[in-house]
Amino acid sequence: MITKEEVEHVGWLARIEIDEKESDAYAEKLNSVLDYFGQLDEVDTEGVEPTYHVADIVNVFRKDEVTESMSQEDVLANTENKQEGNFKSPRIM
Repeated sequence: MITKEEVEHVGWLARIEIDEKESDAYAEKLNSVLDYFGQLDEVDTEGVEPTYHVADIVNVFRKDEVTESMSQEDVLANTENKQEGNFKSPRIM
């Protein structure tokens, strides 16, 4: 059981102002969630393998294939901010 004092303490830790009326409501809601988890603990899961992913997908990456890249002229074609074949950016310091 979660008490309203524990709710207020968690609110203090999170720097959230929770008044007495809200702490009673939150304690009730959190206790109902914990009751639900208690019901889930009662389910017989003997022989059920853990589910790490909903879909049984092992590797969804594409193959790493070498392809031709764009030429330097094509890459720099749409910018006015270039210098000596590179993008020119503002100085940071």
